[in-house]
Amino acid sequence: MKRREFIGKTSCGMAGILAAGAGLASNQEQPPLPPRKRYAFEIEIFEVGEKTRCYKKGDKFKYPQESGKICRWLHDSMSGFIRVLHYGGTLPWYYTGTPYKKVVNKNGVTTEYVRCPDPTASGVVAKITRTEIAG
Repeated sequence: MKRREFIGKTSCGMAGILAAGAGLASNQEQPPLPPRKRYAFEIEIFEVGEKTRCYKKGDKFKYPQESGKICRWLHDSMSGFIRVLHYGGTLPWYYTGTPYKKVVNKNGVTTEYVRCPDPTASGVVAKITRTEIAG
């Protein structure tokens, strides 16, 4: 069947197919979703290289409230990590043999570490801390 014939036989083409499929699913009884956990995030500059100008070791930022204070390169490196953590996940590795100590949901706290991709001697490593908010 040619594309135009297919589109002509459906109501509104692909949109009609998708709408019809959505209608079928909505007629079935759906179990309620569990409430999504809420989290607070803090970014701490854990390590800096000898040529770092943007940060001092120990600088802390609330995320996303203070994300504008974070370098775009570092922010971009963290975005995938934060997205996973935001939805309750954890990344599947530990930092064995490094100074980075991963915490996985100890008293509602999980941590990850990410390095800025700047190839110079800036050497910035950020610690992402996710804290579960009760309620």
